[in-house]
Amino acid sequence: MAKYGKRTTAAREQFAGKRNVTVEEAVALVKNNAKAKFDETVEIAMNLGVDPRHADQMVRGVVALPNGTGKTMRVAVFARDAKAEEAKAAGADIVGAEDLMEIVQSGKIDFDRCIATPDMMPIVGRLGKVLGPRNLMPNPKVGTVTMDVKAAVEAAKGGEVQFKVEKAGVVHAGVGKASFGEDKLVENVRAFIDAVGKARPAGSKGTYMKKIVVSSTMGPSVTISVDNATGN
Repeated sequence: MAKYGKRTTAAREQFAGKRNVTVEEAVALVKNNAKAKFDETVEIAMNLGVDPRHADQMVRGVVALPNGTGKTMRVAVFARDAKAEEAKAAGADIVGAEDLMEIVQSGKIDFDRCIATPDMMPIVGRLGKVLGPRNLMPNPKVGTVTMDVKAAVEAAKGGEVQFKVEKAGVVHAGVGKASFGEDKLVENVRAFIDAVGKARPAGSKGTYMKKIVVSSTMGPSVTISVDNATGN
């Protein structure tokens, strides 16, 4: 424990006084201080000037990170017959219909993305209370309710990230691994910020992006200059 404490203290000293830095500076700080024994995830959190309790202020979307997430994505697909076979051929980890519904209802959710063909939504709709809170409910707005299950599975496996604003107006996601090169992490961070910017809802008034923070799984966080991140 003492060793971990020293490491954390050293990292915090590196971060001291560093606020509203450039994306490049933030990535370098986070990457160089990710000292855990595993490959830490680089995470981003954005405070937005929205109140998601109002439908016209909901922020959600999807972005294909240019360098992937570094995470192995497990994908479940609700489909039948030819579409079920298409999903399996594309690399889906779990494919089914009523049988998959029963697995999810039992509490076994061994997947990170859920895709469904439109005809499966009456079945999937029964799972709203289970999948919804985990941000796993298929939705046509982010391409997870679709007849093109092949493309949806391949996108999920290829590093596509979904985002959805939480009650406090925060959007967060993993945007890579500490083992990634700094340039790749910078590209991913900028791609995510750009996607959230483009998802600004019609009901958002005043300042949209209020704060951007980057950290690693076990490390301190650093704030990024919103103007630098958005090119303003």
